[in-house]
Amino acid sequence: MSDPFSSVTLPSDARARLADGKARLFTSDLSVNEFLLVRQAGFRPVGLVLGSSVYHVGIQARKWSKNMELEKLSQAMYHARELAMTRMEAEADALGADGIVGVRLEIEFKEYGNDLAEFVAVGTAVVADEKPPTGTWRNNKRMPFTSDLSGQDFWTLIQSGYVPQGLVMGTCVYHIAHQGMMATMNNLGSNVEITAFTEALYDARELAMGRMQAEAEALDAEGVVGVQLLSLPHRWGGHTTEFFAIGTAVRPLRDDHVIATPNLVLPLTDGGR
Repeated sequence: MSDPFSSVTLPSDARARLADGKARLFTSDLSVNEFLLVRQAGFRPVGLVLGSSVYHVGIQARKWSKNMELEKLSQAMYHARELAMTRMEAEADALGADGIVGVRLEIEFKEYGNDLAEFVAVGTAVVADEKPPTGTWRNNKRMPFTSDLSGQDFWTLIQSGYVPQGLVMGTCVYHIAHQGMMATMNNLGSNVEITAFTEALYDARELAMGRMQAEAEALDAEGVVGVQLLSLPHRWGGHTTEFFAIGTAVRPLRDDHVIATPNLVLPLTDGGR
């Protein structure tokens, strides 16, 4: 089978950093508590991995009075994140990692160019102490699993017999129609639903959610946990917004796994402090 990262070229400085870390020490952005729980879950951090993509987001015409997805912008936001994610995964592969935990996806629009944004993916690559019942911790695309779960949630997931498959996402950049002058005047002083706005927001969220679910299905996942549904206006003005759905796709390690009963823990600290 072909190498999933054969087309990914890492900068020379990144390759040198990874080689140095592989030979000497690991780096991680996990907190102390997260680090200890990841180790207790049976995984050893091997390095902080990242991917970056500086992307020019194009321009698309929109109709002032029509609800519509701006497909060109949706594709740009999705492709830029995919580039950053794939480069982060390629760094983890270079370290021989089984997965990446604590992934963060960040966007920063730059001042040195109109419509330029840097998309960054950062996480801690980990190697498992033992193989799972399925024989590999990697997903069905032979890539390291990715997850934005905290170290605590990752430990709980593994203890419950589940494993992350990948950080899945869906995006939709949507233009929300403006109201006409007469409609605006008719609504003054009235309690009334603005149905055009409701339909636009509903439709945009559904598109983002559906695309995230399609990614999870492609990974043969059982479900998606920790889903966040975000509304990101960026720099497009009040009537254009990106709806972004993101979560961790998971599957059981074995069909006969049993989830342990949670234990009740009572803190002994003063609740008023």
